[in-house]
Amino acid sequence: MRTRLALPVALIAAISVTATACQSASGKDPAESDAKNAPSAAPSVADYNPTPYDRIKDGGTYTTVGTFDDQGNPFNVNATLTASRVWAWYNADAITYSPTGDVQYNPDYFSDVKVSVKGGNQKVTLTINPKAGFNDGTPIDWTAIRATWKANNGSDKDYAASSTDGYDQITSVEKGSNAKQAVITFKGVDPSWSSLFTTFLHPKAATVENFNKAYVKKAHPEWGAGPYTVGKWDTHSGDITFVRNPKWWGRKGKLDKRVYVNLESTAAINAFKNGQLDYVSAVDAESLKQIKGLPGTEIRSGGSPFEYSLYFNTKSSVLADKTVRKAVEESIDRTQIAKIRFQGLDYKEPLPGSAILYSFQRGYEDNVSAVLKYAPDEAGKALDAAGWKPGGDGIRVRNGKKLEVGYTLLGDDPLDKATAGAFAAMLKSVGIRLDIRKADEADFSKILSDRRFDLFLSGNRSMDPFGARYLCDFYCSDRDSNITGAGSPALDTEIRATGKIADLAKQAAAADEIERKALRQYAFLPVFSGPSTYGVKKGLANVGATIFYNPLPETVGWEK
Repeated sequence: MRTRLALPVALIAAISVTATACQSASGKDPAESDAKNAPSAAPSVADYNPTPYDRIKDGGTYTTVGTFDDQGNPFNVNATLTASRVWAWYNADAITYSPTGDVQYNPDYFSDVKVSVKGGNQKVTLTINPKAGFNDGTPIDWTAIRATWKANNGSDKDYAASSTDGYDQITSVEKGSNAKQAVITFKGVDPSWSSLFTTFLHPKAATVENFNKAYVKKAHPEWGAGPYTVGKWDTHSGDITFVRNPKWWGRKGKLDKRVYVNLESTAAINAFKNGQLDYVSAVDAESLKQIKGLPGTEIRSGGSPFEYSLYFNTKSSVLADKTVRKAVEESIDRTQIAKIRFQGLDYKEPLPGSAILYSFQRGYEDNVSAVLKYAPDEAGKALDAAGWKPGGDGIRVRNGKKLEVGYTLLGDDPLDKATAGAFAAMLKSVGIRLDIRKADEADFSKILSDRRFDLFLSGNRSMDPFGARYLCDFYCSDRDSNITGAGSPALDTEIRATGKIADLAKQAAAADEIERKALRQYAFLPVFSGPSTYGVKKGLANVGATIFYNPLPETVGWEK
């Protein structure tokens, strides 16, 4: 499963701010001193009230905002972060990571894991818990591992797989000493192999038809496994309720119910204030102000494995021109965008420099700054040289056509509107008109899959710490997950070569070097990350800012 799952920025909570003229016409950064005073790394603090299983009481309900996604199979290219989060509540959570990225094997699924290298090739032997079974009575055995590999390894192009990286290094998945043992053989060594089998598919879910279509606005609890199963899946309201699974063989879930309520982000804050929700995201000043100090609640804030980037559709007529794409990037003052996003939060971070690693991780380099500077003067000169001359209204014209670029804005979030307005003001200063086009949040997946945008701001969350292995997802020209359409076969070859490097530190260094080449396509611009900040009812255990950690569902609940 790919490390990053697209998340529309429109889904984060709103603050009403006014977009002003956020840049000067000169090539100097008006917030240069702010950039110099920014920390060298984003915070890597976890804050989630870690609580041992035996100190959590039996019973209770945990309610948050959420709903099912159009595509509920997290292995599918059209799945988002929503799909991954919902999936984890009624399917296997076999491998997780600590907040800092250490691998954790769940003994309820994998009772033993052995990794060896012979003749330069890696072999992983997974011994599966003898009690483990899917809800329909099918044993969880080596065939589930094989089915997951076959659906994701790229050999059958009919599977709309999110990422084939890593799976395509596996040469075989075979039965071990018995059906409860899977022997996975790789060509070469894959140091991040654990990210391939954090969860897995029921063999019935791994047919082409079911992989692509069975989970579209549907759940299949019979193909699931775990301490919880689907209690109610309301396709009308979008609400979901999970209840304890009577077929679960491991530690029972502490909660009676886990409930997702389908609410808009702004409505979520009011619902939390009214006691209807137990947890809510608060990533802007207004929402934080509303929930801070509420009786019986606390604020949990820490590091964020999120990143929001501007995607350029290189297949659109105006952005097919690399000169225009570069001019757009040089005209965007990311420091000012960060000021708008973090206003009132008392939060600072360095500008993000990579799609694959965060500034608090080993191996991170600021690849963006290595290839791009905020330079609106230079952008203007390049557009002049390309024949785009300023018109009477200040907007550039070439061959009778105005230099207009579309920007797709989801929903009515005031903060997202302010961000779009800031982009428009910045581009206008160099003679580019930004045409802000509103779209419904419900159309998010289609906008991406059909590339119905010129510019689009969207977020990704890392689900594991192995960022370098996802270089291809962002930059390979033949990868559906690369929604910009940029790249080349030659660059693809260089990108894929990094995936075969056995040493994680050397892999990260090689990936950094190749990412700098990919960023010179000027089709993808990391813009900001931001903190993970949440309002939480006191006593809620193992919930909050977890960075790379996804607490097992049975460990979420209320303190005794």
